[in-house]
Amino acid sequence: MSDKNSIVVIMEKHEASGKYFNVNGIKCFALDQGSGEAVLCLHGVPTSSFLYRKIVPALAEKGYRGVAIDFPGLGFSDRPENFDYSFSSFAKFGAEAAKNLGLDKYHLLIHDVGGPVGFALAAENLDKVLSITILNTWIDGVNFIKPWSMRPFENSVLGEIELATLIHPTWQIMFNKMGVNDSSGIPKNEINAHLDILKRDDGGDAFLKLMRNFDDSEEFRSLCYKAVQEVPYPVQAVWGADDPFLTLDHHAQEIKKVAGLAKIHELSSRHFLQEEKPMEIVEKLEEIIQLSKQMLPR
Repeated sequence: MSDKNSIVVIMEKHEASGKYFNVNGIKCFALDQGSGEAVLCLHGVPTSSFLYRKIVPALAEKGYRGVAIDFPGLGFSDRPENFDYSFSSFAKFGAEAAKNLGLDKYHLLIHDVGGPVGFALAAENLDKVLSITILNTWIDGVNFIKPWSMRPFENSVLGEIELATLIHPTWQIMFNKMGVNDSSGIPKNEINAHLDILKRDDGGDAFLKLMRNFDDSEEFRSLCYKAVQEVPYPVQAVWGADDPFLTLDHHAQEIKKVAGLAKIHELSSRHFLQEEKPMEIVEKLEEIIQLSKQMLPR
């Protein structure tokens, strides 16, 4: 294995391609490249801004500003022990991060846990949002049932054991079974970097706090619905059609119904479609940005 392909070098390259900024005393990390209309990318678990490392520069090349932030406790952002690792807290953090980065208005690209967080962020900042592009996630937290792969992390002791057993070989298996249809074009060390970034500094303790803090209240569900119903901006869903957990038949159709979408844009991928279909996602982003300009004249 050459040094240039080592996991450490990959992580250092990712860190060097982004920047640090401060949100309420928390040191935070973001990929922030390009200029023009901003696309704010929100990640889920167990990932970070690293999942958008292909999308952010592609947006910049096409004349947009791509911004992917790391939530507290994940990626290269700080992992404070006393932070409120809830969806509502993350939504407030995301809005404040956008403000601190000088994003007056922005298009949202949301995925996984970043879905409900992004819906809440949008609902509380409707005047800031230019469009929402939804990748594999959920919107009805009341009836959401966690996939089997997420359930062990809910429980103390069992969650710590499960996280400890998540090492490169087991992560590779999970990534190939749930993440993508074809990993042959993704270097193994880039796949493994996701896990090493998750466990950096605190071994993944903050991740476990988040996994034990999902909001399933009717109040939060109503807030999420507010982000996609009777809104002035366009909304679309782009789905990894072969996702075994957040499925096309259930979760995508649920979002289609709640948001009143005409269709779901299907891509041949699984849960981590940003890894496998980044340019297809960027293409759909360009389409909704143009639609947004017609609906919300600049």
